[in-house]
Amino acid sequence: MVDSIEINRVNVRDLLSIDLEVWMNDPDDWDFRPSAHLSGNTFSISSISSGKTMCDVDLDDEQLEAAQRDRQVELRVKFQVHGMHGRLKHIHPIIADGKAKKLATANWKSVQKINFD
Repeated sequence: MVDSIEINRVNVRDLLSIDLEVWMNDPDDWDFRPSAHLSGNTFSISSISSGKTMCDVDLDDEQLEAAQRDRQVELRVKFQVHGMHGRLKHIHPIIADGKAKKLATANWKSVQKINFD
């Protein structure tokens, strides 16, 4: 199950584009089904499985116009798991590269329809 969602950036590209950071509780959990809502100028992401609103952000005029025009949003999601990702306290370099590496994170991009309230 999703523990928390943070909105990192809101841009207007071809569509309204929102960068999300999603923290999961367990690496074997696959239950992330977002639903996008727009009420006034407040954009929110809720979970389809629980119906709970996970995060929201206020849009400016340009972003609101793009959302109303296209009626879709591009979600760019970066998944992370508690206990696996975060700050590395001990850096162990890979000898072949000569640099330290972080754990891989899963990225996901999807176009979702916006539900207007």
